[in-house]
Amino acid sequence: MTSDGPTPVRVPLSAPDPVFLATAVEIVLRAGEIQIAGRESGFRVAKKGAIDLVTEVDLACERMCRAVLAERFPEHDILAEELSSSPSAPSRSRHRWVFDPLDGTTNYAHGLPIYCASLALELDGRVVVGAIFDPSRQELFTAERGGGAYLNGVPLRPSRTATLLDALLVTGFPYDVHRNLDELVDMFGAFLGASRAVRRLGSAALDLCYVAAGRFDGFWEQLLRPWDVAAGALIVEEAGGLVTGMDGAPFDPAAAHLVASNGRVHDAMLALIAGRRRGRGGGILTD
Repeated sequence: MTSDGPTPVRVPLSAPDPVFLATAVEIVLRAGEIQIAGRESGFRVAKKGAIDLVTEVDLACERMCRAVLAERFPEHDILAEELSSSPSAPSRSRHRWVFDPLDGTTNYAHGLPIYCASLALELDGRVVVGAIFDPSRQELFTAERGGGAYLNGVPLRPSRTATLLDALLVTGFPYDVHRNLDELVDMFGAFLGASRAVRRLGSAALDLCYVAAGRFDGFWEQLLRPWDVAAGALIVEEAGGLVTGMDGAPFDPAAAHLVASNGRVHDAMLALIAGRRRGRGGGILTD
């Protein structure tokens, strides 16, 4: 018997400062503690829109994150879901942290244990560090640009599913789903008819982590925000998966749409999307 030898260790050519990943991990773990404590003690819920919820836990997690980052990296910018003025505001610093304090707020408010905290660091507009923590399952997903992706310290790899018919897919709907219901349901139905099954969990960050971990073969969604996907997209890429826009363009967290996959079913997903767009005579929803 011959052996090809051990799998080579991936060494990043230009690794981010390790303090950045350590800080990201610390913040998402602390956010998880706040989330679990809130579930045990109770919390107030308010509405940001017709079906868009915010809890005092969202706000507590974000304030904690801002306090830690302001103390350690006062020159860095922060973009976060609840207290930022605008996702499109220009960054004044080379470094920008992108934080979702509670991805899956609706699940959380209803007692459904599918939620997380997600934190990414951008350097000159490119995500270089990502950390996502699911406190219900005690799962910590991490990645550094060029350094691989990990679940609780174990390297992640996407699935090897080769055809869309054999694929388990996942998607999500925006909080203003009622504005574009026909388009969103049409796309959902097309994928449902072309794949093994489609799920909808309610947390884009965890959807991406599950693609990276091989639990899902592909994910698509429209009308996203940078804090929904910045960390998760890096985790997919560093695990060996592929992330693009729904139009096949290079992934841009500000573009508001993406397809993430194991790479093997990616072209088939893009082809299906293109076909539905041509059939509707419309484009991709971005706002």
